[in-house]
Amino acid sequence: MKAVITVIGHDTVGILHKVSGICAEKNANVIEVTQSVLQDLFAMFMLVDIRGISCEFSELSEALTALGKELGLSIHVMHEDIFNSMHRI
Repeated sequence: MKAVITVIGHDTVGILHKVSGICAEKNANVIEVTQSVLQDLFAMFMLVDIRGISCEFSELSEALTALGKELGLSIHVMHEDIFNSMHRI
């Protein structure tokens, strides 16, 4: 089972490090990362394997949402199936 993490906001040093750090703490394995910086706007998509997470999915999501609030970023986490369903026409 996989999840998609999206991060949008003002670019600052260490965003990837902090997001991937929470994933590591919760045993969510980062599979792919795509990120772009346009002027000072940071955008990142991460695909993570959540089969072996050490907590409930909601706890992972809440930790990343809290990090987003702390850093002034929009961070969202959703199951890959939901993400794919939302983007299927």
